[in-house]
Amino acid sequence: MDNLKITLQYLMPKHLISRLVGKLAAAKLGWLSHFLISRFIKAYNINMAEAQFERAEDYASFNEFFTRPLKDGIRPLATEDNIVAHPVDGCISQLGPIVQGQLVQAKNHSYSLQALLGGDIATAEPFIGGEFATIYLAPKDYHRIHMPLTGTLRQMIYVPGDLFSVNPLTAENVPDLFARNERVVTIFDTELGPMALVLVGATIVASIETVWAGTVTPPAGKNVFRWTYPAQGKNAITLKKGAEMGRFKLGSTVVLAFPADKLQFLEEQQPGTVTRMGAPFAKVN
Repeated sequence: MDNLKITLQYLMPKHLISRLVGKLAAAKLGWLSHFLISRFIKAYNINMAEAQFERAEDYASFNEFFTRPLKDGIRPLATEDNIVAHPVDGCISQLGPIVQGQLVQAKNHSYSLQALLGGDIATAEPFIGGEFATIYLAPKDYHRIHMPLTGTLRQMIYVPGDLFSVNPLTAENVPDLFARNERVVTIFDTELGPMALVLVGATIVASIETVWAGTVTPPAGKNVFRWTYPAQGKNAITLKKGAEMGRFKLGSTVVLAFPADKLQFLEEQQPGTVTRMGAPFAKVN
């Protein structure tokens, strides 16, 4: 059955399906939207008591529900200067050292950091020998992404690609999954040096948004698009630790990368650990 699920992912028109689902999710369909939202809440046992608006009827579209804000204070932020916070609710897939420019995807699978970040060696070089973490967001999770520490945006890169599912089964069976799926790469200047925060698309992920650019949707095709931003001045984009930086419309994965010798992940942070946005993740060296 697992082999069949993987084979079907290779065969199905993933982009077409994802775009159609995206249009449905964005539509304000009244009672039908409310029905779909309520069924989704029940199917995934979502804790709506954490949401700022608790009823399905409070959301005009499925996208509004899926990117729902949480109640103030429900995710306390680790404010200590020497602590890096979790950027999302989810589950750690993998974390550890970046060895010879490779990141662990799953058992017996690794992939290229350079490919993940858009193919430019100059972008990847600061992170070689550093640390990475991959966090999977399940459908039930809160889908806004927040800053793990304060940073100034220097670059955004849109990398076109496939739209395989990013669930654990696919990660264990599709080579180079995170470096072949569509993604938005962001590079921030931080107190630790550069930080890469990569938002990976997936099947039926209708879109990826950032707070400074909105929905990131360059023209269809195979071209990589790059935007650069100033380090200072009135047009600089600096986001504080804990601030929202983006969101997924339907679930996906975040990959973080840091330079060598800058931090240590806390001992209790291991593959399979459930994450909560704002909780302690790593200690600064």
